[in-house]
Amino acid sequence: MSTSRAARGWVPAAAALSAAGWGANQFTPLAVVYRTQAHWSAVGVAAMFSTYLLGLVPGLLLGGPASDRYGRRIVRWALVLSAAASGVLALAVVFQIAVYVSRLGTGLATGVVLSAGTAWVRELSAESRRPMAGSHRATYATGGGFAAGALTAGAFAQWLPDPMVLPCLPQLIVALVVLVATRHTPETARSAAALVHRPPARGQRWTTARNARFVRVVLPATPAVFAAATVAYVVLPPLVQDRVAGYAPLFSGLVTALTLTMGMAVRPVAAWLDHSGSARATIAAMATVIIGLLVGATAAYRNSAALVLAAVIFLGAGYGLTLAAGLKEIERLAPPRTVHSTVSVYHGATYTGFLTPLLLTVTAGFASYPALLAGLAAVGLLCLAFTARHSRFRLS
Repeated sequence: MSTSRAARGWVPAAAALSAAGWGANQFTPLAVVYRTQAHWSAVGVAAMFSTYLLGLVPGLLLGGPASDRYGRRIVRWALVLSAAASGVLALAVVFQIAVYVSRLGTGLATGVVLSAGTAWVRELSAESRRPMAGSHRATYATGGGFAAGALTAGAFAQWLPDPMVLPCLPQLIVALVVLVATRHTPETARSAAALVHRPPARGQRWTTARNARFVRVVLPATPAVFAAATVAYVVLPPLVQDRVAGYAPLFSGLVTALTLTMGMAVRPVAAWLDHSGSARATIAAMATVIIGLLVGATAAYRNSAALVLAAVIFLGAGYGLTLAAGLKEIERLAPPRTVHSTVSVYHGATYTGFLTPLLLTVTAGFASYPALLAGLAAVGLLCLAFTARHSRFRLS
């Protein structure tokens, strides 16, 4: 198999990332339907959202090693699981338990596709004249899928009948189409380029994770990554649903797409802010998240959809900045043979932010949402102060 043939195959592999991202985020507008039309409890819907994490983390941790051993084309099996999960999600109209099963399957499929599929796109992009072309293609394909899933599900739930069923079908179809499109996509895991990245020796895997800068500068910001994103598109829209009466699913989809678009748009800003002698990129990112939380608290207090959109802009930007800043730190801190394992540890820490909506929903009986969001901002401020204090630790 020629290298040029492999290079042409990155588009179907990138489409697999988009299909997985689509499946992951189609739930967000449907959560509004479950709350407003099916009248399911807020805690139950938040738990359904968080169930995704139980599948995602194992998928991320196991997908990479499994694809190294069995080949990148295990992405195709994950696409089958992703499509099946969308089909199961459509059964929510009959069984609530179907949503939990679907979210678990979606998380597992997405984790495998994100880990194995990203490596596949990078290796299929090896001939590009731009060194980071593969990583950029994978990032934008995934982000585009996340946004498309929310927008499409929101539009279907808004304007078509059977809002608990029909919004699930486009992703099922897209995943199956991509499955067919990838049937001839070249395998790259056994290429010479892939074999260069041998797994780290025993004892080296956690070296960077124990580094003082990782622990005191990078780690405190990790929950903010997906806490910012999920507050933006899971927590805030339902708080102003009476202000967008009749358009709640569409508003939820638009908010989700705006959050993720902002996250992608600010990546170059994070690269510009990054500096090896300070943590200014991480500090700026955390400050942006804190501002977003405070604007969100104000939006909840004033019941303002316009302020929700303003908060989403800050939270989406904070999500993108925090994630990009953390990955740049790891790029400097980790030796080449431990980069992938360190990124896995970092991603595992960031995904704790997915629990934020459930945490806020459970504690909403003890304090108002404006107070809870302001409290999150206060916690973020403490983490920012801790990071700033240690921001000039040496990279060793």
